[in-house]
Amino acid sequence: MIPVELTLTPEQGGVSSLARQIKLSGRAYPLFEVAGLVMQKPDRYTVGFRVIKHRDEASKRDVAVQPLFVCNLDDTLWLNEDAAAEHALKAHFETFYQTQKMPCDPPKGVWTLVAQCGMTGELLGPPNFHGYQEKLRKLHAERFSRMNFDMYKSRVKIVKDEAIVKQWTESVSFRFEYTALNVPEPKVLQSMDEVRSHFAEVHQASFIKQVDSFTPKADAKLPAALQTLLRVSLDKEKRFPIRIATALSNTFASMGLQFFKRDKTVVHVAVARPHYLDVETSVVSETTKKIIEHINTNLGTNRKRLVETLAPSPAPVEAAVEGGAAPAPTPLTTEQQAVLNDLHWLIHQGHVIEFASGMLETAKKPAPRPTPAPKAPRKGDKQPAASEANPAEANPAEANPAETTSAPATEAVSADDIAASLAQEAPAAEAAPEHPTDSSEPTPENPPEKAPEAV
Repeated sequence: MIPVELTLTPEQGGVSSLARQIKLSGRAYPLFEVAGLVMQKPDRYTVGFRVIKHRDEASKRDVAVQPLFVCNLDDTLWLNEDAAAEHALKAHFETFYQTQKMPCDPPKGVWTLVAQCGMTGELLGPPNFHGYQEKLRKLHAERFSRMNFDMYKSRVKIVKDEAIVKQWTESVSFRFEYTALNVPEPKVLQSMDEVRSHFAEVHQASFIKQVDSFTPKADAKLPAALQTLLRVSLDKEKRFPIRIATALSNTFASMGLQFFKRDKTVVHVAVARPHYLDVETSVVSETTKKIIEHINTNLGTNRKRLVETLAPSPAPVEAAVEGGAAPAPTPLTTEQQAVLNDLHWLIHQGHVIEFASGMLETAKKPAPRPTPAPKAPRKGDKQPAASEANPAEANPAEANPAETTSAPATEAVSADDIAASLAQEAPAAEAAPEHPTDSSEPTPENPPEKAPEAV
């Protein structure tokens, strides 16, 4: 693989839209699933290339292992300066030079046969003509350099048709002159070799630039080696979008979103980090206490079941509907709106987590920090009695009664630790997604249409 780094950056407008949807829905989404949504469509991310540098001990400078060059005329990317210059000259020839067809004397002699390229049909001239060998080698170098010259030469045909011979005679009865444009003084060049030398001397430094990084256009044609790098990298990223996920984490963090790890494995993005609420010691409403109790006692519950349990809807009133139209939706009762208001507050404070599947879960009580081990006594110090040195040893249960409690299901993660956390997900993510989202449940691409009606 070519030693060039490929970069993937989510499209800024799309990321901002995702962040707004996450904030409106209040749900927690696996970061890798969000990254997978970005990778589904090419217009949701941009591709760039960056050189890889190494230290040159001779010059004491960092130099590119594989340099990159850009043609400023059309923003195309190239792997060497000569290829970029050849492209600029071929694609924008009329910008720099004007071609004139000038008559000249036809070749002397009687010609009865000509050689013709067996693959392109181009006429090369009689084998005993003075320019034959030069033209043969030039065509091979320009069009078939990967083929052995002797093999290419064996493909050349000898044609004795009078019309073909006449066609070749007419083609060499004129020559081309090239007048340089956009220069202080007009200059006439007699051959393409002179044109290339003139372009390299006068224009190349202005239009061909070496760069450390570059983002080509979406439909730009790339050299074969960069095309291969792009294809292989995108295939890997679609299976495990580590680069997009890392870029998303940095952008989401700057927009105020928070991160946490569920079951110490999968990184989620949400409006708030999990924050345990002790309803026994905190001053909260009775509705809030009931919400916490319902979620803790009903594993896998969701918003709809919560509302119907705490504030059941009144029995529907049968009424005739004109034209057989569907009945209007029943408006929320005052009690149901109160439940939604408290749930909205709990979610945005991190006390309750609503996952992408709709499942509700409360933030768990954090495990106590382990007691630090006592320092080893220095030589000559008086050894204290066992009960005085560490009273907890006599009754460890009293010293740390919560030490036997289970670890929390969620763990806050800072934005700086996201890259390391994402890398740890690689084996699990490549095997299977941990929390598959039901197709009927909303995702960041299609979240609930609006937040709860009241905040």
